[in-house]
Amino acid sequence: MNEILLARWQFALTIGFHFIFVPLSIGLALLLVIVETLAWRTGQEVWDRAGRLFGKLLALTFAVGVATGVVMEFQFGTNWAEYSKFVGGIFGPPLAAETIFAFFLESVFLGLYLFGRGRVSRGMLWFSAVMISLGSIISAFWILAANSWQQTPAGFTIVNGRAELTDFFEAIVFNPSTWIRFWHTLSACFTAGAFFMAGVAAWMLVRRIDTDVAKKALALALPFGLAVSLTNVIPTGHEHAKQVARTQPAKFAAIEGLYSSQNAAPLVFFAIPDVAPPPQLRAKIEMPGMLSWMAFGDINAHVMGINEFPPDEIPPLWLSFVSFHNMVVLGGLFIAITAYGSWLLYRRKLWDQTWYLKTLPWLIPLPVAASQFGWVAAEVGRQPWTVYGILKTSDSVSVNVGAGHVVFSLVLLMTIYLALLLVWFFLSVRLVRQGVHGDIAGEGH
Repeated sequence: MNEILLARWQFALTIGFHFIFVPLSIGLALLLVIVETLAWRTGQEVWDRAGRLFGKLLALTFAVGVATGVVMEFQFGTNWAEYSKFVGGIFGPPLAAETIFAFFLESVFLGLYLFGRGRVSRGMLWFSAVMISLGSIISAFWILAANSWQQTPAGFTIVNGRAELTDFFEAIVFNPSTWIRFWHTLSACFTAGAFFMAGVAAWMLVRRIDTDVAKKALALALPFGLAVSLTNVIPTGHEHAKQVARTQPAKFAAIEGLYSSQNAAPLVFFAIPDVAPPPQLRAKIEMPGMLSWMAFGDINAHVMGINEFPPDEIPPLWLSFVSFHNMVVLGGLFIAITAYGSWLLYRRKLWDQTWYLKTLPWLIPLPVAASQFGWVAAEVGRQPWTVYGILKTSDSVSVNVGAGHVVFSLVLLMTIYLALLLVWFFLSVRLVRQGVHGDIAGEGH
């Protein structure tokens, strides 16, 4: 295996592991705002206990996410030095802004939220929860703004072989893909948080651990999960797909399985991609004209296929198609699961459906998996470019890092990450088993 492929694998596995915890943190943080709002407004002690439990789970998840995120950023200098030289002046400011405006905000108020309970007012606890959620959302914005510039580069000029900003707002803040990718990612994160809370609450109910807290949490998580799952599709998913069709037509053709340009292009619901030349879809189920209508608002619109692009600028077809369609299938599943659970809740039959309650904990990983599939579709679909249309991946890798170094660091990182994952899982299960009785140091009760 060559250095480029190894470096890509290392970055993919590192960011993929980090992104297990990011959606859970962002989603849980917003749900805690709702929990603390209800605790403040209703005065019900059960909501306070729910905040204590899920606040500790958030803190644990946040800590692991921070540890893995730091390692990920180091790779820009180690494995991707040529990329860093080219875009450091553009990629650096959003990362710095994320640290200054988001990380410290989230960290400080998370500490106040955890250790201030029983020492500060209910209003201050609520404000802390709001700041934690706001910090996580701001963090997501700056990271996505930096990544969006790679997808749709704008507001820059190339001077002496380096990309330099000419307009910060055009390049970063109002980049053509930043905002729609931001909203779509947020809705995915909120879905992950909802399924995490629902799965934990259902597990507690089945095992009869703090059932009053578990019922409140589940009654909150299911309708919330339904609402945000719907926004994954309409409007955020739909609008994001339209943006990709306009600005990254090669990626759009790859993820949709459109291998030849067509008018009235069909939307593929299911197919088995065969990428051996010439690429084709087998056993496909499709709706004629629907892709043209969804992308351009015209059922007869022309949509560019893979055949219109040079062979060396075509993304990996199989992985792009499969990851995108897996994400879509899971998105539909989330709507169905939360809609059914919300209906049971409305009919007051939820607590009697043991099979449903036993199923929910097993579904916790699925929204995280959907987020991973979406990330793969976005990043693999951008290949062979690191900066779309400007800088290729083959020109971005460090020239002085050998394959042996990458393999060694990859094995070492994955060993450490596996240990971190096991520790996170063990401590999370332990916290849930303890319920709200396993108070962390500093809680005044």
